[in-house]
Amino acid sequence: MAEGSAAVGGPIEAVVSDFGGVLTTPLMGSFMALQDAHGVSVENFGEAMRAAAAEEGGEIPLFKLERGEITEPEFLEILRDKLEPVLGHRPELHRFREVFFEALDPNEPMIDLMRECRRSGRRMAMLTNNVQEWEPLWRTMLPVDEIFELVIDSGWVGYRKPERQIYEITLERLGLPASACLFVDDLEINCEAARELGFTAVHYREPEQAIAEVRAILA
Repeated sequence: MAEGSAAVGGPIEAVVSDFGGVLTTPLMGSFMALQDAHGVSVENFGEAMRAAAAEEGGEIPLFKLERGEITEPEFLEILRDKLEPVLGHRPELHRFREVFFEALDPNEPMIDLMRECRRSGRRMAMLTNNVQEWEPLWRTMLPVDEIFELVIDSGWVGYRKPERQIYEITLERLGLPASACLFVDDLEINCEAARELGFTAVHYREPEQAIAEVRAILA
């Protein structure tokens, strides 16, 4: 069995894919673009998130943003507040979302794989941790509606990966048991959560590895 996958208990009827980092280039490129645009390094961002979490019961504001519990303007205000003592000035963070998405490109080999899965007759769903206000940007990047019949977006359903409920919502909308679903994600913690519910999961690390594992499972 390939590393990162799980034994298949029956025929796979549906493929459930992550968005950022699987169907796009790595998200680290976006954080580097934010550093270039605003002078905020990945380390600065992490420090600001941890400082905010210390005041908010231990959860970073990004997770609340991804559940739709706070708006993007509210998130950016918190981020400015916590970055100010780190940077020594208050950053403006103009065009935050635009800078983030302009640094991402479609991951064409994985998009082609998803088209291949759809042509094979499998049900297709996207399961993404995302932000309500960002939907117009990320939907224009990929042929989402051409490939996926369902999109389960954390910003709209109120749960985020790796929380159990968002996987359960996905299964409910597909009308399938977890054993009939293959899940692909670039974070192992999200794959582990899916496996606990009975999904077969592939931990995406690079296109050739993931494509080989998915094809082997579906074969």
